[in-house]
Amino acid sequence: MSNFPACPTCQSEYTYEDGDNYVCPDCAHEWPRQAAEAAGESVRVYKDAAGNILQDGDTVTVIKDLKPKGSGGVIKQGTKVKNIRLVDSDHDIDCKIDGFGAMSLKSEFVRKV
Repeated sequence: MSNFPACPTCQSEYTYEDGDNYVCPDCAHEWPRQAAEAAGESVRVYKDAAGNILQDGDTVTVIKDLKPKGSGGVIKQGTKVKNIRLVDSDHDIDCKIDGFGAMSLKSEFVRKV
């Protein structure tokens, strides 16, 4: 199912995200997402290809050649990427790479240094 927390009112597991809130379709209860994350629920853990936990500001290395869409170049294996920022999307790392600029990477293609 989903990785959203159960409804605190009726304990339904069918909650969903709506903007900055979680919503229960069974009892129509809404509660802020920050409150659930502060309570330790539904906090995403980002891991690299080796299973190491990533944090904002880490330095990582690219583990395979990557060809960015719309770009003529290739990001070579072994390229160091400094000061990463973790985001909650399909490509979960935002960074700047010398010679390419700002881009997003998937955590499965990097290894923590």
